[in-house]
Amino acid sequence: MTATVERTVRSGIHPLHAVLLAGTIPLFLGAALSDYLYSTSYHIQWSTFASWLIAGGLVFTGFALLAAIIGLFRAAGRRGRSLFYLFLLLVTWVVGFINELVHARDAWAMMPTGFVLSIVVTVLACAATWIGFSLRSAGGKP
Repeated sequence: MTATVERTVRSGIHPLHAVLLAGTIPLFLGAALSDYLYSTSYHIQWSTFASWLIAGGLVFTGFALLAAIIGLFRAAGRRGRSLFYLFLLLVTWVVGFINELVHARDAWAMMPTGFVLSIVVTVLACAATWIGFSLRSAGGKP
């Protein structure tokens, strides 16, 4: 009698990729909230906080983008969704970079463009995270 071992294939995204992807939402959301607080109180500290949070979000998005490029080569049957996810991450990074450039200006000059861009980047980050986590179900077949 032979013993058979059944292996389950891990088909979800890599755990480090998941952490990097999930870390983008609180950073970009914090920047949007900091922009809102600056628009209501005009304390310069809020614009500085937003600028630092956007920089952190760009770092996380950049590494998630790198992980998505690596994951694109591992995706056997779902290249279409993986390419869309990669494109959405790239758009998130580019709009976030433009948002960082807007936040590099004077605090008074960055409003309301910085606030609007922060909201757009937050929505893009949420969409990218949703699609990234729904690419492949964990424990199922790829």
